[in-house]
Amino acid sequence: MDAVRNWLDSRFALSRHGTTVRTELLAGLTTFLTMSYIIFVNPIILSAAKMDPGAVMVATCVGSAVGTFLMGLLANYPIAMAPGMGHNAFFAFIICGTMGFTFQQALAANLISGTLFLVLVLAGLSNSFIESVPNSLKHAIAVGIGLLLAMIGLQWGGLIAPHPATLVTLGDLTSPSVLITLVGFIVMSVLLLLKVRGAIILGLLAGLVVALLFQIARFEGKIVDRPPSVAPTFLAFDFPGLTKHLGDLIAVVFVLLFLDIFDTVGTLIGVAAPAGLLRNGRLEKAKEALLSDAVGTVTGVCFGTSTITSYIESATGIAQGGRTGLTAITVSFLFLLGLFLYPVVKMMSASVPVPIPFATPQTPPFTQYPIIAPALILIAVLMMSGVRHIPWDDYTEAIPAFLTLIIIPLTFSITEGIAFGFITYAFFKLVTGRVKEAHWFLYLLSVLFLLMFVARQFAGG
Repeated sequence: MDAVRNWLDSRFALSRHGTTVRTELLAGLTTFLTMSYIIFVNPIILSAAKMDPGAVMVATCVGSAVGTFLMGLLANYPIAMAPGMGHNAFFAFIICGTMGFTFQQALAANLISGTLFLVLVLAGLSNSFIESVPNSLKHAIAVGIGLLLAMIGLQWGGLIAPHPATLVTLGDLTSPSVLITLVGFIVMSVLLLLKVRGAIILGLLAGLVVALLFQIARFEGKIVDRPPSVAPTFLAFDFPGLTKHLGDLIAVVFVLLFLDIFDTVGTLIGVAAPAGLLRNGRLEKAKEALLSDAVGTVTGVCFGTSTITSYIESATGIAQGGRTGLTAITVSFLFLLGLFLYPVVKMMSASVPVPIPFATPQTPPFTQYPIIAPALILIAVLMMSGVRHIPWDDYTEAIPAFLTLIIIPLTFSITEGIAFGFITYAFFKLVTGRVKEAHWFLYLLSVLFLLMFVARQFAGG
């Protein structure tokens, strides 16, 4: 046992980072409990793209385990990875929903994006890509994605409902869906206030108990079982089918790439300082960290899930004392154990079809997922913090940022929000004579987005 401890100390530089094996293992457990909700939430979100929930759960666990393991092994950082919230919504509701891609075509586009990310990292060009987007738009995009998640969560929980005159209105507050959502959200929020680790997963379980009482969810006698088959999504790429979406493909690949890079960089910076990982304001192992993310994304997509990215919930393990990659490797192994939790995923995915009174007979009922809804709402709250970093007194920054963060939820499209933000940012810098404040790549992207809008108009939509 001492030999193993000594080897771990040497391999991960535990003594140099002022930590121990026990501390790292506990930190890994803490991080996993905090972010394990993704095992249950991701299959439900991606099922909206007609993907098999069991296969998605396997892909979620495998992709998360691979990316997180590499983060611990290559970068020696206590940072965990999993399919990103916002990324999965973009995949399911925008690419497969609004744009009409099949999930096989969306997986193919995501593989192209992940491969480009890998090439950029290996070629040392990822930093140039990051520097091309102003900080105000980076924060606005994160906030906009948070608002989009809030819209989905409020709909899934029954707190808001469709309305023919105002588009949305307050839902039926006496419905079981609303009660389940409120119980879950209140439990999560209170536990978060009390700094209880695993607040989100405990809130989900509280909602599950209420759903079982209302017989919306059903217990089938198992909590663990052998992992389901990954065959429905494994290497399920339709590259030839992408030719039907050439007008949207460039935008889709760019947005997937953009979100992955900036999510990862933002998380790395956000959690690195408390962990003492910054050296003169820089991450010494940034390339290894980004490489881990890129490989994790490619692996996850091959198995059948959306983009893998670094998780801000890693901060909980760092607060518990995690300082090295041993924390991340602990999380990685726990994700592999999550492969056996599919019976819980099935219970969590309980849905409530709600007919829309003013809909036509061809309109399908509106589906609510009240057990999962509170997690989306609370994650949206946590994503709002970026608002304070936007310079609201500089209108060349504030107006594009506002358009970005408001258009994303109101159009249900991350692409449209980014496009409006980039175009207006470039335009305002040009007309005010502050051309040099924007990177040349941003001007190029703005022109491409303008061409995308023009092409859509000529194509009739």
